[in-house]
Amino acid sequence: MRKIDIVIKGIVKENPTFMLVLGMCPTLGTTTSAINGMSMGLATTFVLILSNLAISLIAGLIPNKVRIPAYVVVIATFVTVLELLMKAYVPSMYATLGLFIPLIVVNCIVLGRAEAFANKNTPVDSALDGLGIGLGFTCSLTVIGLVREALGNLSVFGWKFAEGDGILAFVLAPGAFIVLGYLMAIFRKMTGKKA
Repeated sequence: MRKIDIVIKGIVKENPTFMLVLGMCPTLGTTTSAINGMSMGLATTFVLILSNLAISLIAGLIPNKVRIPAYVVVIATFVTVLELLMKAYVPSMYATLGLFIPLIVVNCIVLGRAEAFANKNTPVDSALDGLGIGLGFTCSLTVIGLVREALGNLSVFGWKFAEGDGILAFVLAPGAFIVLGYLMAIFRKMTGKKA
């Protein structure tokens, strides 16, 4: 498989949100705005790339009985690094995303990619897989946040494009489910994937 195909597969064919339906907690919880969705996606991408790379490098050294706990320790290390970097350089974004940053450790997308791809492939391919899956996750969270923000607040990336109030339901939990459902159906229709 070509290197670019690994990245494209993660964005389209194995899109974590719209195709694999993984990571629903941060998807529904952080997408009240486009910037929040994009920030959460980029944070997860950072952890995906580095943890996939590290797990690929040490996979042969880990005994089978402790494979999953070892992966969790590797992932937790990179989440801690991310958390410290966010606290130092973007404290407002860290405060906005709050609890969802430490929850990346147990995000099924990150652990699933470690188990399904990183422990069986080369470090370069594993890093590219992390990049593709991360970009797919980032794009889907950004689009969901964009739609919710546009309909709920009449703004895009914080820029107010119309006067008045939006539809409150789209900023709340029901709006997240509605937007996710419609965007998932549209994405699957465009890619030819049956539900």
